[in-house]
Amino acid sequence: MSTGHYVYILQCADNTWYTGYTNDVEKRFVKHSQGKGAKYTRGRGPLTLIWQEACETKKEALQLEYALKRKSRAQKEQYVREKKEMEHEATNELS
Repeated sequence: MSTGHYVYILQCADNTWYTGYTNDVEKRFVKHSQGKGAKYTRGRGPLTLIWQEACETKKEALQLEYALKRKSRAQKEQYVREKKEMEHEATNELS
């Protein structure tokens, strides 16, 4: 689903996670990598894209971003694990 509204999670070199919203994940990742993204990610590279999720609307994406930012690291890890498992199962069903 390519909608133009995404929530993403980056892992910084210090093993911390950053959650954000964008309408272009690749372009935003480049900005973060160049130190021109969020203050939090500046100087914390190299960065790794851990997760990205497309949303139907900007409002939905911003709500998901807000909800994820309120979660603990362990809760975010669980969320990503569950989403990846769901994707894996859906892929297997198509095979």
